[in-house]
Parts: sequence; C-alpha cells; structure tokens
Amino acid sequence: MVSWRILIVDDEQSICDVLSISLKKEGYVVASETNPRKALDRLKREPFDLVLQDLKMPEMDGIDLLREIKKTREEIVVIIMTAYTTWDRAVEAMRLGAYDYIKKPFDTQIDIKGTINRAIQSRDQQIQFAKSFDDMLSRIGLVVGYSKAMKTVRDLIQRAAPTDSTVIIQGESGVGKELIARALHYGSPRSAEPFIAVNCGALTETLLESELFGHSKGSFTGAVSDKIGLVEVANTGTLFLDEVSEMSPQLQVKVLRLLEEKEFKPVGSVATKRVDVRFITATNKDLEVAIQRNEFRKDLFYRLNVIPIHIPPLRERRDDIPILAEFFLGKYSKDMKRLGKRFAPEVKDAMMRHPWPGNIRELENAVQRAIALSDGDIITAKDLLETAAPSADLRAVAAATARAIGDEGLDLDATMTDIEMGYLKRALDMTGGNYTKAAQLLKMSLRSFRYKLQKYGIDKESD
Repeated sequence: MVSWRILIVDDEQSICDVLSISLKKEGYVVASETNPRKALDRLKREPFDLVLQDLKMPEMDGIDLLREIKKTREEIVVIIMTAYTTWDRAVEAMRLGAYDYIKKPFDTQIDIKGTINRAIQSRDQQIQFAKSFDDMLSRIGLVVGYSKAMKTVRDLIQRAAPTDSTVIIQGESGVGKELIARALHYGSPRSAEPFIAVNCGALTETLLESELFGHSKGSFTGAVSDKIGLVEVANTGTLFLDEVSEMSPQLQVKVLRLLEEKEFKPVGSVATKRVDVRFITATNKDLEVAIQRNEFRKDLFYRLNVIPIHIPPLRERRDDIPILAEFFLGKYSKDMKRLGKRFAPEVKDAMMRHPWPGNIRELENAVQRAIALSDGDIITAKDLLETAAPSADLRAVAAATARAIGDEGLDLDATMTDIEMGYLKRALDMTGGNYTKAAQLLKMSLRSFRYKLQKYGIDKESD
C-alpha cells in the first residue's frame, strides 16, 4: 500500500518537528511548513494527500488557508488543530470541508494518529459508499424518497456520513430522525463500532446523567456497584442523543465538556475518562428559540450545529407518501406472512390528502394495521385511514370553539384545559395507556407529558 503524504502547517517549529518525527515512525511521508503561503505553493507542486494545519497563524488566517487548499485541491483531506478559544471558527472550518478538528494541547497517539487513521479510512470508504449507499439505506429500513426536499437530505447524508463531523438532525416527531442518524453511522469509518442511541426526554435528569456517564459504587442511593455509562460503551463508535433539547442546564454543561474535551467523569468519581466518539443529535424543537428563552446553552448549540440536517414533515413532501406506503406494504406483508396484499386504486388519493400529523411513524403504523385487519387482499382507504389520526388540527378545534362563544363570554382557560385533557386522554386510549407512545403522538417529550398528566390528575399508564 502506498504511504500517504502529509503536510504539516503550523507557525510553531517545535510542533512541526514533534509531529513529523511521530508520523514518520508510522510510515507516512511527511513534510512541514511554518509559513502558510509557502505551504500553498508547495501544495501546487507536490501531491500531498492530507494537510494537518493550525487554525491561528500570523502570516495567514487558518480559515483562509483552508479555503485556498480546497480551491486548489478539493480532494485533499484537511485536519484542523485549534486552541480552546477558537471553537466557533473550528466549526466554520468543518463546514468549509475540514475532516475534523483537534484541540491543543493534544495527545499525539490518540488525537493525531487516531484522527489520521480515520481520515484514511474515510476517503477509502467514500469511494465505496457512493456505490453501496442504496443498499445500506435498505438494510437499515430507511426510505429517503424522491421529493426535492429529500434529495437534499440524501445528498447531505452522503457527504456527511464518511466524515467525523457532529450532525444535528431537526424535524417533527415521526419523520425518521433516528434512521437518518443510523445512516450517518453506517456510512462512516465507525460503521463496525457501536451505535448507541439515548432518548434524553425519556429519563429524569439524575437517571440520564448516570446512563450517559455511568456511576461509582455508593455515589447515590441504589448505586450498589460501579456502572459503565453509554458514552463509554459508544467509545470508537457513534453516540446519538435524541431529544437533546430536553437536557437540563446542568447536564448541558457536562455534555459541552464532553464535546470539547472528549473526556468525562462518572457520577461520584474523581477519575477522568477519555473517549473517541462521534456525536449525532436530534431535536423536534427550534433550539434558537430555546436559547432566547434561556432553556438551551448557546455555546452547546454551536458545538452541535456543525452540519444541520432538516427533515421536512410528510405533509410537505406528499409525493413521497405512496413510495413509503408501498415500502411498508411490502415489508410488513412479508413479516406478517400475508403476501398478496395490495392497495385499492382510490387509496393513493386518500393517503395523499391525509395530513399525517404523526409523519412516517403514523403512516407506517397505519399500513401495518391495515395489513393485519383488512379482509381479503385489497386494502381500501377505509382500512388504511380508519384508525389514523384525525384530519382536523387544533386550528379547526379553535375555530369551532370560537363559533360557540355566546353573549355571556367564555372562560378561555377552562376551555383550553378541557381541550388539552381531551387530547391527553385520547392519546392514552389510542396507545393502550403507554406514556411513551402517547407522548410521541402528541409530539411532546415524555417529561412534559408526565407533567401534564400530573397537573390534570390523569393516570392511565398500563402495566
């Protein structure tokens, strides 16, 4: 195998020397420059595969150097070295095409060599990834669709997956954010390593911290032994934090440190542990609004928002609905051994008109139920939509209520309470009393859902 040619660009000669010696021992062909302009001239003359560059240099700004490198040789892999005070610029560098960033001071063995090894795997994998992309999506059960909006999503997945960049996936409940996260993982050099998903809205603050970071024996009541956290379990792989907006401010600080330092302390422990993890997060909320309300840290948002991927709701890409429905029909007909099922001609128009407030999750459940409960091989519109969420939304409810206001006026708070209680009870009835599924139907976090139930004295969770 031909050795990679690496160019180190740093205004400190000592860093160039240390890195050159270390990387040459690994078999790489290494050169270095302390002047970024001379580095650019050298890149035009010599065929380097990778540039390891500082972000802050007196002769030329590191961002400008990155732009010039990508303009000259787009295929070159660039790894950024940065001081703690330049994280926002490191994020900008990632958006401009840098493979990864490493914080100074660094561990040459873990940070530098590990990142270079992943970069080599990533470039090799990008070539194969383009060929096997559709097969990978099929294996994990992700149907991207062919609408213009989803073609953009598809392109982002293909470009972001082979990198180590942090990705935040935004979209309503039920649009398939976790499947997008899995596609990013399985299309990366970390695909053979663990993919660990954590729902931040499903656990209390104390339990979530223990689940993420682990705990030491005796650190709190019930901690009868040491426990490894999911961050450590995800080491060398991908950690997916779903509903990241539901983290408490205190926990946000600890996750911020994990992102910046790649290290953490288990609950009740003084020992620091280091990890090598790629971070993917998801939310169904507008985090910029949450920042304005002091519910989410601005600095954490900047660390997470390196590559944002927005998944549009199903009602904004109706052309994808029949494609998804046919996929689910084939999948569940086979799983349930009810082969031969097909949709009646009128079903396409009916499903295209339906608003699908629960998005892909609702459509998938509707198709699954129709396969199980329909008579014969033909699935009618009634079979598919009979148990789907109603077409009327809260605006329709509000309009009906507004028409009912008499001369004597209306107690708005009491009316809204009745409406809210009605939806809470209906969601519980539809899910057999399952709090988690009911919260998903109402596009709420589990924590908020439990609060509402407690507020109104509703308790229907099934065993």
